[in-house]
Amino acid sequence: MNIIDLNNPVPKYLQISNWLKAQITSGKYKEGNRIPSEAELTQMCEVSRATLRQAIAHLADNGFLIKKKGLGTFVKSADMIVELKHDMKRISSFGDYAGVKQLKEKTVVLEKSVIIADEEVSQKLILGSQQKAVQIKRLRTGNNISYIYEESYLPYRRFKDILNLNLQGSLYKLITTDFDIKLKRSIQEIKAVILDNRITTLFEMPKNSPGFFMKNLTFDENDTPIELLYSYYRGDKYKLELELDEYQMP
Repeated sequence: MNIIDLNNPVPKYLQISNWLKAQITSGKYKEGNRIPSEAELTQMCEVSRATLRQAIAHLADNGFLIKKKGLGTFVKSADMIVELKHDMKRISSFGDYAGVKQLKEKTVVLEKSVIIADEEVSQKLILGSQQKAVQIKRLRTGNNISYIYEESYLPYRRFKDILNLNLQGSLYKLITTDFDIKLKRSIQEIKAVILDNRITTLFEMPKNSPGFFMKNLTFDENDTPIELLYSYYRGDKYKLELELDEYQMP
């Protein structure tokens, strides 16, 4: 079996990392197991020791492996490596994502306040001359691993009382139950980004790590915008899923 494809433009260390990650997630190397030594893996992968160490370091930085001095490299708890799937077909909260049930979910409220909205927030939420908005910054975690950083903006005149509620669960559930609002539709913009230092610090990831940025504008049943959400997702533990209709000739 060839682990490295020399015709693949993906760097060798990432090919090795992806192969090792597949071995872990498939259960070949289980929680607490020691993986083969650097010498063994170097021979298996037919690469230099430096390339192999780069692959191991990449997996260790991303929570898959842990190095124990004098003992070797071991697989971290399987709970630490759950990959989540975001269903793009419906409005959903973190707790609705595929895979979350395997995690001990926790939401950390970093900040909640009333602000004078900037131009984009004011225009998207149609705030008018008052320009006051509720701002909520949260970190969504599972098994003490940070998955998403969120900044939510809501019209102050409609949601000022939300600041007095418990914000450690689903905001969508609060909006639906406590404010009697039906979430009808949402417009999402998604792009791949290099996460800035502020986000990688929160995620405890290396600088310049890749991720997803999502801008989400949600409307009620009267087609009134009620929330503008900026979300940053770590790229190593998230996938986005879309279901497409059949191809039709133009």
